[in-house]
Amino acid sequence: MTSETREARVLEAIRERRELVNAAIDEELPIQRPERLYEASRYILEAGGKRLRPTVTMLAAEAVTDVEPMSSDYRSFASLDGDDVDVMRAAVSIEVIQSFTLIHDDIMDEDDLRRGVPAVHEQYDTSTAILAGDTLYSKAFEIMTETGADPSHGLEAMRLLASTCTEICEGQALDVAFESRDDILPDEYLEMVELKTAVLYGAAAATPAVLLGADDEVVEALYRYGIDSGRAFQIQDDVLDLTVPSEKLGKQRGSDLVEEKETLITLHARQEGVDVDALVDADTPAEVTEAEVDEAVAALEASGSIAYAREMAEDLTARSKDHLKVLPDNEARRLLEDIADYLITRGY
Repeated sequence: MTSETREARVLEAIRERRELVNAAIDEELPIQRPERLYEASRYILEAGGKRLRPTVTMLAAEAVTDVEPMSSDYRSFASLDGDDVDVMRAAVSIEVIQSFTLIHDDIMDEDDLRRGVPAVHEQYDTSTAILAGDTLYSKAFEIMTETGADPSHGLEAMRLLASTCTEICEGQALDVAFESRDDILPDEYLEMVELKTAVLYGAAAATPAVLLGADDEVVEALYRYGIDSGRAFQIQDDVLDLTVPSEKLGKQRGSDLVEEKETLITLHARQEGVDVDALVDADTPAEVTEAEVDEAVAALEASGSIAYAREMAEDLTARSKDHLKVLPDNEARRLLEDIADYLITRGY
């Protein structure tokens, strides 16, 4: 199978499930009083997004139970114990948590754009955006309580979601702390990425296994798949911030450099003697020119830093796919493997 065929297969699998997830979001998060709050809560969800995490959730359910992809009703998915589980609610919960984090990230980072449209705090106001994020956070747990899974499995899924949210906050705190340090090591960065980004992929993959009554080995393997794929995903995001045109990226290219955010690329470049802080001369992302970003990228390529990041992402992806060997050899598992590859080859 060619890489183009594999990507087309992945995109079709994502598209099919995205349509189902979008319909479920309409059901689970209706606009109600106070309308402005719920409109703001839904705004980021309606702005787009590939629905990668809920797609992973749905595919993991298919892989664990060894059913043909898209052959089951996700609202009534037969568990290994014989219960009917609403896997779709778990998928929506994961996506809602993702949107909550984006709203709060944009406020903290003072980012004006998200997915090519004004960020929630720009479209509405900061107070409403904070409330919208908080509403999504609490709604995610409310939705997760209604999967119909065995009570012990449902409780464990709630525990996993709660611990994931705590770890996301820990990762964000580390990211903020990194802004005042100049001695960050690559391993510290990978720890931060795991907490801030990868744990939600881990939860997306492991939660359906928990709800469906899979054994601990399968749950752990799917969680580790999500962690390694999620870390690779974030590293690829760091690469894309430098290499994808602004109009496709949905924000100013090179914004991480302007905002002096440390990435695996800049950490490696510093070790190679590059004066990263002098690569761009702008106070805000809006002030940086494409020519400046081009020069910065050339310097980072010359130091081998972008290649280093890409190699790290490839290694993590290979590890993520190894974790899936505990699952039945079925189509859903192969799609999970292909998604792991897609996360580091996508270019928006």
